Amino acid sequence: MNGMAGFTNHGYLIAFLGMAIGCCGLPFPLSVLLLTLGALAHGGGLHLLPVVLCASAGALLGDTLMYFGGRLSGWWLLAGLCRLSLNPDTCIFGSARSFYSRGPKTLLFAKFVPGLATVAAPLAGSLNMRLPRFLRLDGLGVALYVSAWSCAGFAFAPAVRDIIFWVERVGHITAGLVAALVVLYVLWLVYSWVQDARDTTVAKIEARDLFERIRTATHERLMIIADVRSHGYYDAGMQRIKNSIRVEPSRLKEELVALRAFMQPECEIYLYCSCAREATSVRVARMLEQENCSTKVIQGGLKAWIKAGGPLEPVPASDMEHLPRFD
Repeated sequence: MNGMAGFTNHGYLIAFLGMAIGCCGLPFPLSVLLLTLGALAHGGGLHLLPVVLCASAGALLGDTLMYFGGRLSGWWLLAGLCRLSLNPDTCIFGSARSFYSRGPKTLLFAKFVPGLATVAAPLAGSLNMRLPRFLRLDGLGVALYVSAWSCAGFAFAPAVRDIIFWVERVGHITAGLVAALVVLYVLWLVYSWVQDARDTTVAKIEARDLFERIRTATHERLMIIADVRSHGYYDAGMQRIKNSIRVEPSRLKEELVALRAFMQPECEIYLYCSCAREATSVRVARMLEQENCSTKVIQGGLKAWIKAGGPLEPVPASDMEHLPRFD
């Protein structure tokens, strides 16, 4: 157990900094850290109560920083945190649904739910929850989470020590397995990006090319620009491509009935979203192609359109889903 000497000598500082870093969105195994510290507290090298207090203080500090990040940047920070997830939309809006259904009390159990633990604090900030209320609810949730894992490590200290001992004995193998998993994940991300870029089943068009095509259109073929961003992105002051129509991706079959009212035998549908790798646009395009609709995805989405100088308009109030505000 010589490798754990650093934990024993600097355990309280490690508890504080480790929790603060992990709660700022960096990939850090917080539960493993707490189990280890709890087990060391059982051996007398550390004391359980100071471990819980230091870890809770670090977690609350990290969450508070993320809260202010969400309050200042809104959905931008959430999109960044979820950019590397397998499904960015689910990462953001699955978490948002927890707030919609349970409200601020979501913070009491958020740390126990993978995915939600990372985005709960910035989501609370973006929804304008008052700081004292956030600190009260998040502090209680953090205390429950830290106490649960630390006490579990304390109660099952012999088993945790045995695991640590064997991990140290086969440390090189463990490091190799972790490195292999990281490499595989990175390769999967690269593969997904390449596939999206080279996907021949879904046609894509540059925003500037579409802008020029609209300017020179002869109106022989109807051109429909469909906004397929998830509703949660809409907030006061949001804009969309001028003259685009709303197509809700979560209920596309119902939307198709209304969409066909706009369609002619010869028409083109251009889709745009604001998520990573045009994931939502590609998914909707594939579904529309199954309905024999001619579709293309605007590469780069709304940001590319703005960069190309395309005209915008405010999102109509009827198309907006106002986010809950906790002020």
